[in-house]
Amino acid sequence: MSTRHVLLGLLASGPSHGYDLKRRHDEQFPEARPLAYGQVYTTLQRLVRDGLAEVDGTESDGGPERTAYRATEEGTRELSRWAGEIAPPAPFVTNEIFAKVVVSILSGGDPAAYLRAQRTAHMGRMRELTAVKSAAGAGLATVLSADYALNHLDADLRWMTTTADRLTTLTAEVDAA
Repeated sequence: MSTRHVLLGLLASGPSHGYDLKRRHDEQFPEARPLAYGQVYTTLQRLVRDGLAEVDGTESDGGPERTAYRATEEGTRELSRWAGEIAPPAPFVTNEIFAKVVVSILSGGDPAAYLRAQRTAHMGRMRELTAVKSAAGAGLATVLSADYALNHLDADLRWMTTTADRLTTLTAEVDAA
């Protein structure tokens, strides 16, 4: 996920302080890794440096100084360009679960036991996400984010089932190599 573009998207609704941007990010992308404040402010500085955002004003209200930022016209064009780009499907499979199955075979481990344990972990996470999206007052962003994660976990589970069914053949192939 492009933090710079997400922050530009949040600035599209109007000027905001870094604190507000971080809070809104965490609300709009509930299943994503929360942004660190340092990441927000570093990204804002880069957006200003690159002409995609500018300082809208500074206020203190008796507390620490708070700087508001807003997207520039160039930033709005960049956001529109990025949002319209098709995200290419991943060209390579870099799946840690697959790597652990192969390494387990290579090292004389028990890949079937690993797949069972991983399945249990996935099922637990799926129960958590289902509870999150089913909670009273869950917003649409929360539901959509949970659905996205659930679908990916479901795909992993289907792959684990297929792989468990093919472990004898996979073990023979890995051992022969």
